[in-house]
Amino acid sequence: MSKMFTVQDFYRRFPTDDACLDHLFTIQHGNPLTCPKCGRSSRFHRVRKRPVFECQWCGHQVSPMVGTPFEKSRTPLQKWFYAMYLFTTSRHGVAAKELQRQLGITYKAAWRMAHEIRKYMAQVDGNGSLGGHVEVDETVIGGYRPGKRGRAAAGKTIVMGMLERDGEAMTMVIPDVRRDTLQPIVRANVERGSTVHTDELGSYRGLGYKGYRHKTVNHSRGEYVKGNSHVNGIEGYWSRLKNSIRGTHTHVSRKHLSKYLGEFEYRFNMRGKPEAMFARLLLSF
Repeated sequence: MSKMFTVQDFYRRFPTDDACLDHLFTIQHGNPLTCPKCGRSSRFHRVRKRPVFECQWCGHQVSPMVGTPFEKSRTPLQKWFYAMYLFTTSRHGVAAKELQRQLGITYKAAWRMAHEIRKYMAQVDGNGSLGGHVEVDETVIGGYRPGKRGRAAAGKTIVMGMLERDGEAMTMVIPDVRRDTLQPIVRANVERGSTVHTDELGSYRGLGYKGYRHKTVNHSRGEYVKGNSHVNGIEGYWSRLKNSIRGTHTHVSRKHLSKYLGEFEYRFNMRGKPEAMFARLLLSF
């Protein structure tokens, strides 16, 4: 088993903003590299007091922060790196208030930083196709009003999830649970020939004619397992996701929910290599 990357390891590797910037430039470009302007092999050196590197021959400048979550931020780079470290070593995510406390920055800066990291985690995670045995289900996340229940409850956001058994998960916010919404998502993300497991929701009917083997369990009749057919895996995923949101963030708005889904997905899909979560983010700029 690989050794976990501890807080002490973090500060030894990234003791200053300059060390973070050097690392960022190296993983993006290497050094030396072929200058994109003069075409010569050049060892780029840091420009004093500016986050850019300059070609030793023609003076062409390259900024490793362009295109990254911290491109236009005034927050020190080391704090960005440490925030990413926190996101990848926490089981349930990091609230903006916690970032504010640990980094000594304003709440506004912490809130923006957290959302940028979530978007980046979703981007790095990507969405490949699922195959084999895939469990598909929907849930609702969000507010509650007395007298309102289920998917129609006011303030609720509908989320669809697909989980490859012993594999990766994929989740997304959806507008409704109609057939025309759910089935195109399955067809776009699950390989033909796979076995798709769902509950009794009628919107999934017909998947057997779309190139899938479709198995169902009828929850309304108290049926949760039928042979190897069940959706217990994706329901367990929903439980962990909701506990994480309630425990860390209390409430997440529909507007920003997809970012939290991407963050949780990233950690889940790398559950077999938790020690590599932080390194993978750094290597993906």
